[in-house]
Amino acid sequence: MNPTQTPERVELGKFFEVSAREYEAGKPAPEMFSTAVDAAWHRLLSTSEYATFCTQHAGQAFGHVSSHGTGRVSWVSTYEELFGPLPAIWFTEADGAVDQEAMDRYLTTGEVWAEWNCSPAPEDPETAPKRRKVTIR
Repeated sequence: MNPTQTPERVELGKFFEVSAREYEAGKPAPEMFSTAVDAAWHRLLSTSEYATFCTQHAGQAFGHVSSHGTGRVSWVSTYEELFGPLPAIWFTEADGAVDQEAMDRYLTTGEVWAEWNCSPAPEDPETAPKRRKVTIR
């Protein structure tokens, strides 16, 4: 794995793809509940490659907005349809500690209950390119 393709960054790309699909379906802003993936997002935000990364994974640029909350994470089923079960990195803190209780609860119930403090938001929803629909056979 090259140094820029950390597990956190790979999952951030998947999160952006899921986020684009959630927005297209008229669903609310996806919740960023992983502090490890969010830390990767913060590192990438201040780079010149951020817009390209967003476009590559979501077909549009995303802003990083505050959206404090707690409860059931809404986008898990969309993620699972595209990529399979959430990997452990989603239950990993920025310091590398895995919240084993939360991960076990997800593995048992298929749901994620968490706290979050941010979400992606399309930077310009009117001019964002539409993603093409992909049919899986």
